[in-house]
Amino acid sequence: MYRQRLILTALTLLPLAAACGTETGSGSVGSDARDAASSVTGAHWTIDSVTVDGKTHDAPSGAHVEIGENGRVQGNSGCNHFSATATFKGDSIDLGDTSSTEMACEDVPASFETTLTRTLTAGSLKTRVKDQRLTLTTGDGDRVRLSKEQDASLYGTKWRVTALGDKDVAESLPKGADGKAYFVLDEDKGTLSGRFGCNSGTAKATVRDGHITLGTPKTTRVMCDGSLMKAEKSLLSALDGRIDYRLDHRTITLTSTNGETVTAVADK
Repeated sequence: MYRQRLILTALTLLPLAAACGTETGSGSVGSDARDAASSVTGAHWTIDSVTVDGKTHDAPSGAHVEIGENGRVQGNSGCNHFSATATFKGDSIDLGDTSSTEMACEDVPASFETTLTRTLTAGSLKTRVKDQRLTLTTGDGDRVRLSKEQDASLYGTKWRVTALGDKDVAESLPKGADGKAYFVLDEDKGTLSGRFGCNSGTAKATVRDGHITLGTPKTTRVMCDGSLMKAEKSLLSALDGRIDYRLDHRTITLTSTNGETVTAVADK
């Protein structure tokens, strides 16, 4: 069974600094914040890697950070969401008032999240932006490398399904199914097509006012193992009739009228 359960309504916000060092920064944007603030704010930065003591750790898929012009920081370390406030001074940034959700994800090592958190809260971080890439460097020379990502388009993007949900509970796909379930919306044809886990198919799709109305999908009829077929059945159930959609940079969340949810990320 693949029952990775994320109880979304019961997430505990924990201070990052409590486990990873002392908080720094007052949480406001300084008056001399032009250099770093203008180059790193207002963008979606994908976290590529963290280098500590000369050893580089590649980031899991989905790790990212966004720094608003108001100094608010939102991100994901691969599994858990985090927030902070940013203080800028020249070409440096300090993160303070940090907190994080507390979830366990089978495919994201906790050691990476700990390493990333310690690096981001290590004090003043020197910023360097070149060719759409950002490097944050601590006083000890440890580094976080990031790449600027453009927002994904609703149409033409291959949306890779990462989780299925029911109201406040989300479940990851079963082992072996990761990357096999995806969908693409074609604006010209007015269709949603893709692979739903085991079988592929297509359905008529009308997009209007923040929701998608789907016709009955036409699919192949291949039989796969039980867990994969169960996930496919859940996905097809969610992709039925009128569904609301919400785009967040490179993530899309679909919600059916009965509360079933589908979370997908833009496939690179």
